[in-house]
Amino acid sequence: MVNSEEFAKRLEKVFDHYDLTATSFSEKVNVGKATISHLLSGRNKPSLDFVLKTVKAFPEVELYWLLNGKGSFPTENLPQKDKEIEIDKYHDKQEDQLSLHDQLTDEPSKKESTVSNYPNKKLVRVILCYEDGSFENFDPRE
Repeated sequence: MVNSEEFAKRLEKVFDHYDLTATSFSEKVNVGKATISHLLSGRNKPSLDFVLKTVKAFPEVELYWLLNGKGSFPTENLPQKDKEIEIDKYHDKQEDQLSLHDQLTDEPSKKESTVSNYPNKKLVRVILCYEDGSFENFDPRE
């Protein structure tokens, strides 16, 4: 079980390290300000969704450290260059997804989209699946 009081202390260390307020942190991980307040006060335990969003938004935060204090923060096991490469890969992936979204939504005729490698086939649907279990569904016919 996660100790709420200790979790709140670790969360505050993340705030301090990144020079964030509770509000700016909530915006960065896309959760409500009340969620942060309840976690810091010990009223609620962190949800899996919250933990995954935090680890994804802040690459130096280790999952085990955040949950139970084991490990280190900031992450010391990756050289800075490797961290930058991982972040660059993540951003490249996001840009590719945005590019695909733009291609699907900016075409003059959304009713009959084709995939460039398969000109005789009509695109029906694209589903983007994310690491946190969420997904986006794009239907160019809509």
